[in-house]
Amino acid sequence: MSEAWDGHDRGSRGYRLLILALFAAGVATFSQLYSVQGVLPELAADQEVSEATAALAVSSATLGLAVAVIPWSRMADRRGRRYTMRVAITAAVVLGLIVPFSPTFEALLALRFIEGAALGGIPAIALAYLAEEISPRAAAIASGTYISGTSLGGLAGRIISGPLSEVATWRVGTLVVSIIAAVAGVMFFLLAPAPRGFEPVLRGSARDIPLGRKIMTCLRDSRLVALFAQGGLLMGSFVAVYNYLGFRLQAPPFLIPATISSFLFLAYLSGTWSSAQSGRLAARVGRYRVLIGASGLMIVGLAITIADSIIAVIAGLLIFTAGFFAAHAIASGWIPAIAHTGRAQASSLYNLAYYGGSSLFGWAVGLAFQPWGWLGVAATVGALILLAMLIAAFGLGRDATGRAARTAL
Repeated sequence: MSEAWDGHDRGSRGYRLLILALFAAGVATFSQLYSVQGVLPELAADQEVSEATAALAVSSATLGLAVAVIPWSRMADRRGRRYTMRVAITAAVVLGLIVPFSPTFEALLALRFIEGAALGGIPAIALAYLAEEISPRAAAIASGTYISGTSLGGLAGRIISGPLSEVATWRVGTLVVSIIAAVAGVMFFLLAPAPRGFEPVLRGSARDIPLGRKIMTCLRDSRLVALFAQGGLLMGSFVAVYNYLGFRLQAPPFLIPATISSFLFLAYLSGTWSSAQSGRLAARVGRYRVLIGASGLMIVGLAITIADSIIAVIAGLLIFTAGFFAAHAIASGWIPAIAHTGRAQASSLYNLAYYGGSSLFGWAVGLAFQPWGWLGVAATVGALILLAMLIAAFGLGRDATGRAARTAL
């Protein structure tokens, strides 16, 4: 990064354009990634598969994203953050428009995997792009704002596809979401400012560190490894809850139709709010305290959803979702603050863990749902969150009042 460039300050035109562009990128990415989650009961019935098998339509995309983030980060180091994100958004939108026309369930899974791989170019690079172009004084707030855009994207994908799947079919619902993602992608093209803090890594230059060495540097930092674990365990927990919530609500004692149950995804708005607020709170009390507190909120919300009351489910889901997005905003925004060598690779490793956890636990928790219902989901997810908190305590807590925590803010 250029020594003379300190980044766009909060309130400047460049800051606003970059935040809006990344907000649009978040909508384009996560609306497509999770549109299928809003139609899982309809998809399972149409394709005559079980709940856990239907959930593979979500897991296949997140798995594709997970395996693609590191190659995308390498391309971003050489060709630039904005250029690489443009390529990824274009490929993902084209694939998203093809997915609804999948002739078989197996073809759907294959196309979703490829679509996820294309989408991997956005979250793999977005926070590195932000860290290079935004003043460090505004980095925590800016990363929280970006995460709020991802939450709105996830909400849009689910809340649009779900009702449309009942009125028409799941194919129509997912197609409409892909069209909306295309519009958001165009917004990113138009708004994203030219990079000023990026310096390309040229072959043979002193900065051309082998990819394996960059990755190992990240993996040797216990703080980064602890943050990677937060991404995998907390995201896996979050996706599992939303994957099987629709099945629970459409079964006794609720018997809620898809059109209405899809509106429970409005709980995402609590995540939009909490992710934006988490950066401000972290600036006052530190990232570690916010991370642990947000994870605790997830457990509280999860426990409330066990009750056979729609009011309790809504309240618990609001708390659970707010806790998750606050924790994710803190953990993902902390990565580029710690990593100086291989910053793009560190963000990619976080995303690898994040979406790997989504793929694994988003499917595996279904094995507990089938015999034990929602109580099995709650128990399994609660154990995952407690494990994440334990890892955070050992990997990050010992420095919560020391040098590492202070310099990361």
